[in-house]
Amino acid sequence: MLITRFDPFSEIRELEKRLLGAVEVPTKAEKEVVNAFVPTVNTREDENAYVVEIDLPGVKKEDIKVNIDQEKRTLTVSGERKFKEEVKKEDYYKIESSYGKFLRTFSLPENVDAENIDAKTEVGVLHITLPKVKKEEKEVKEIPVK
Repeated sequence: MLITRFDPFSEIRELEKRLLGAVEVPTKAEKEVVNAFVPTVNTREDENAYVVEIDLPGVKKEDIKVNIDQEKRTLTVSGERKFKEEVKKEDYYKIESSYGKFLRTFSLPENVDAENIDAKTEVGVLHITLPKVKKEEKEVKEIPVK
């Protein structure tokens, strides 16, 4: 049984291509090119930080860039998953893995401490920790009425 990932936006992208006149007939060589690599992302939040986890199997840490634009309050992760040279078999050749350049941009909440962001890779997953700015607990001060 063949399982395929559901893409709810594929029809919208196709319609957009047709409406904008961006439809081009691919050459034979282009038909053999694999799909673009779009890494999956998980985000979560705890009391102290926001965490972004990006699946990047087969991507070397040298090929990953993480940038913060403090003015626009954005986090951008970009890089490239390079194609592996493989030997063709006599009968057939099939590639299901995706390769290519990728770019993902995320808006940052106001309470992110941009000076202490940490990024590390571990077993094909990029972990980005965005610590929250510590809010000082303000004591309620009672003003005596004179």
